Formats: sequence, C-alpha cells, structure tokens
Amino acid sequence: MDAESARRIEQRAYARVGFLGNPSDAYFGKTISFSLANFYATVVLEPSPTIRFLPHAVHDPCEFGSLQQMADRIRGEGYYGGVRLLMAACKVFFDVFKHAVDGKGNSLHDRGFTLSYDTNIPRQTGLSGSSAIVWAALKCLLEYFDIPTKQAQVDGLPSLILRVEEELGITAGLQDRVVQVYGGLVYMDFDKTSMESQKKGIYTAMDPELLPPLYLIYCKNPSDSGKVHSDVRKKWLLGDKRIRELMADVAQVAEKGRASLLDRDYVSLATLMDRNFDLRRQIFGDDVLGDINIKMVETARSVGAACKFTGSGGAVVAFCPKGRLQAKDLMEACESAGFSVEVCKIGPASVKHT
Repeated sequence: MDAESARRIEQRAYARVGFLGNPSDAYFGKTISFSLANFYATVVLEPSPTIRFLPHAVHDPCEFGSLQQMADRIRGEGYYGGVRLLMAACKVFFDVFKHAVDGKGNSLHDRGFTLSYDTNIPRQTGLSGSSAIVWAALKCLLEYFDIPTKQAQVDGLPSLILRVEEELGITAGLQDRVVQVYGGLVYMDFDKTSMESQKKGIYTAMDPELLPPLYLIYCKNPSDSGKVHSDVRKKWLLGDKRIRELMADVAQVAEKGRASLLDRDYVSLATLMDRNFDLRRQIFGDDVLGDINIKMVETARSVGAACKFTGSGGAVVAFCPKGRLQAKDLMEACESAGFSVEVCKIGPASVKHT
C-alpha cells in the first residue's frame, strides 16, 4: 500500500432512535435515545490535489431517462441529496478550525481531499440520516487534519453537527446529534440554565444492556406521512399553558423511564412508551402526525405491544412485554399492514456509561 492510499480515511455514523421524552428536547426537556446499528452512513476521505465532492449514484442523480422519471424522483426524494451535507460540513469545519494546525505545523489550507458517502438509512423515517452523514464527514475531517477530540470536547461536538445543519436551514435539536456522538444509550437533560449558559445539556451514558428487546417499524412510503405545519413551537414560545404543561409531562416520561430502566421495570417502561405517544398526539394532533404514522402505532398496539415515534415520523419503536410470541404477532401484523419491521441493534458506545 502506497503512502497516499494509506491515508484513506473511512468513518461511520449510525442512525438513532428517540426512545423516550422526545420531542421535549427542543423545549428544555429530557430524553433517552440510542444509536441504531441496523442503519448507518459512511463517508470516505481520500487525499487529492484539490477539494472534490463525489455525488452518490442514487441519492445525487444528475441524469434521468425522461422528465417523468425526474419528476417522480423529486416527488419521492426531494431536490437534495448528500453532497450539500458534505459541503456544509467542510465549510463549518473550516470556520471553526481555520486557525488550527496539525502535529506537523500544517494548516487547513495546505491539503486537498475528495469526499464521498454512502448510506442505508431509509429516507424520511425520522432516524437522523442527514446528521449521520454530517457526523461521519466531520470525523473524517477531524482525523485528516489531526484535530484532537479529547473527552472535554465531546459534549461540544453535537453543537458542531447542529451548526452544519443550520447552515443548510435544517431545523433540529441536539438530541440526535448527542446520541450519534456518544453512541449506545444516552439520557439527556436539556436543562434551561445549562443550555443558555453553555449551549449544551447534561448528558449521561447508560448501559445499553438495560434495554429490553425492541423492534423498529418503518414505512415503505414515508412521503405519505404527516406534512401539516405545526404551530406548537409558536404557542410554546408565547407561553401557552396547555402546551407547556404537556411538554413538561413528555420530559417526565424520560425521567421516569430512566428509573424504570435502572430498575429493569419493563412493565412501567411499556406504559411510559405508550404515554409518550399519547402526549405527542395531544400536543400536535392527528393531522400533523399523519395517517400512516398513526397506523404504525395502532398496528403495534393491536397485538398489545407498546409503541411510540422514533422521531418526527416515518418510523416507530415497539416493545413486546409478553415476549417472543407477542413479537411474532407483531411481525405478522406489520407484514399484513405493509410495514417493514426488524429487531433493533444498539450501536457501539464511544463514551463509557456511568
């Protein structure tokens, strides 16, 4: 292997599941999330004379057989692929580290590279596919330019990912980025004082072995999920008493869920999962949630499984408190309804649990 090929860098970032407490993370609440090893994004950096971005054959198509084919693709996938995420990651990386030098005294101006990516994270399923690409790209850049990521800096990395997405006008919170940086299972307290003074919450890595067997259910046609605009954020900012109380209840679900996990009280855990979804439904309403998303939850509940959204829609996470026979019923019910279902595999932790 020659010197150039030896410097090829490949990094992976996993999808994530918002397990309990979401969406209170955007409202100074609390959440529990875990990284999902079933799906991931990979970014490859190779040294080159200039800076280049390679479009993905599937996600960044620039050639179509007909106008019909192009229109169908845009209706289903939108106008944007992953190259814009790579470019934004590089731009923000430069803004933050432009005065940094590597161990040999070289600046960020001195080396070119080519970035490419691949992903198997289903689109529009609320599994944080975009931030996975961004995080994998940032890890490549941090390694290539020898920028150390000491433990003291780890808590700041989710904000770096979020800054990249804000560069593109993507509205998001820190929950997804925290668990993708930490990996494994993470309890997050987005305490208002901490968020306003330090721009980060209080994050506690937990033992993934505390989780019971969980099942991911996702939609094969997420473009049909809820798209109605929500005014919840506006109401919350205006101090709407009902919205604020309900969102505080959602945060409590995560707090109680942490205690249930530590006690391995899975009966209580199932109740909390269902309550999380019911509170979300009260807050946002069925038009915002979308018929298909609600149907996924109802399909799981039809066999007695606990179920809630993994994110904003397109996928749900289910728990079968009665065990394997109930899980078999869940699989059959999902197949009959036309949904994909698989056992959740927890992604590796990069920060040790306490």
